[in-house]
Order: sequence, then structure tokens, then C-alpha cells
Amino acid sequence: MANPFSKGWKYLMQSFDSKIDENADPRVQIQQAVAAAKQNHQEVTQHAAAIIGNRNQLEMKLDRLIKSQEDLQAKTRTALQAADKAASEGDAEKAQQYNSTAEVLASQLVAVEQELEQTRQAHAAAAQAAKEAQAQQQQSEARLQEQLQQVSQLESQLNQAKMQEQTAQTMDTIQQFGGNDNVPTLDGVRDKIERRYANALGAQELAKTSMNDRMAEIEAAGTDIAASNRLAEIRASMGGELESGTGAGDRALEQGAPAEEDTTTTGEDGAENAEK
Repeated sequence: MANPFSKGWKYLMQSFDSKIDENADPRVQIQQAVAAAKQNHQEVTQHAAAIIGNRNQLEMKLDRLIKSQEDLQAKTRTALQAADKAASEGDAEKAQQYNSTAEVLASQLVAVEQELEQTRQAHAAAAQAAKEAQAQQQQSEARLQEQLQQVSQLESQLNQAKMQEQTAQTMDTIQQFGGNDNVPTLDGVRDKIERRYANALGAQELAKTSMNDRMAEIEAAGTDIAASNRLAEIRASMGGELESGTGAGDRALEQGAPAEEDTTTTGEDGAENAEK
């Protein structure tokens, strides 16, 4: 069963690391990443240099062994030649000494040749390792250059992000201008001005409507007065005509001849005159 204290401690550490990553400065993290990339490249370079150095050291050893081989071969030949010469001259002791020297030289030559063969094999492996290490170093350098270019791009994006954040913060500050309850805001002042202006326009519209209504009433009243006056004139004129008609009828009645008969007689006389 897992230890709850250990589990809780790991959780706290992971949470703490997450908080650090969230609140960390991106520029500092970029510098840390660059430092880590450079250190990694330096380690790869040092490792490649050590491998290449081992190859170079084996090459120097090969040179020494080859020279030692050539020297021992030459000395062995010289000892054999001296032994053969002493033997031909009948000096068996010298011949034996030269042969013994030649045998020692030959032994040394065998040991050198064996070491030379081993060194050649090690040099071949070291040369291959050095080639691979050099390729890895070149790849590491190319990767480092790419990372440095990405760092430049990230720094540029970070600067743009900071500028945008400052712009957004400035806009928020402008929008929050006058946010105190004791200080009027621009939006509040605008609403008050627009409300007063709208109310004034409404009052003006009502006044204009009332004025039009009064003018219509006045015009209607004037029309009614004129009509009344005209009606009175007509009534008066009709009253005069009625009075005139009444007087003629009375005179006709007094003379004993109705007005209608006179009119008829006059009409008949006119007709007779017309016939004549």
C-alpha cells in the first residue's frame, strides 16, 4: 500500500512546481532554456573532442609502433648479417652473440607487431567513433543555432505580447475611468445629457403640438364667427325682403285686388299684346 504522506508530498511538490511555472517570467525561462541548450552542446562537443583525441592518440601510437617495427626489423637484419659474417669468418662465439641479439630483437619485433595490430584495430574503431561524434557535434551545433533562432522569435513574440497586454491594460484603465461612486463616469454624464436633450425635444414637440391645436381652434373660432356674421347678414336681408313682401300684400288687399290677380292680368295683357 502506498504511503499517503509520500503521495501527499509528491502532490504538493508537483503543485508547487506548477505554480512556479505559471508565475515564472517567460524571459527568465527562455534564458534558462538557452543556457541548458548551450550546456548540452558543450557536453556533446567535449565528448566528441575526447573521442577525436583518443583517435589522434592512437594515430601517434601507431606512428611510434611503425617506427619501432622498422627499427627492430633493421636491427634484426643487421644482427643476422653480423652473425652470418662472423660464422663465415669462423668466429663462432661472435656468431652466437649476434644470433642471440637477433633473437631478442625478433622477440621485441613480434611484440611490437602484435601491439601494432591491436593498435590498428583500436584506431579503426576510434576513427569510426570520432566520425560519429563529429557528426553528432555538428547536429548539436545546428540544433543549437535553430534553438537560438527560435529564442529570437520567442523574445519578439514575448515583446509583442507584453505590448498587447499593456495596450489592453490601458484600455481597461480608460474604460474604468471614473469608476469611483463619488466621481461621475463619462457614460453616466452622457446618459444624463442625452436624457435632458431627449426630454427637451419632447417638450418642444408637445409645445409645437399644443400651439398647432390652439391655432386650429382659433382658426375654427374665426371661421365660426365669420359664418355667424354671414348668417346674420343673410337673415337680416331675408327679414327685409319679408317685410317688403308683407307691405305690398297689404296694399293690394286694401285696393281690393289681390297681388296674384294683378300678376295674372298683367300676364294676360302681355299675351294679348303679343298676339296683336
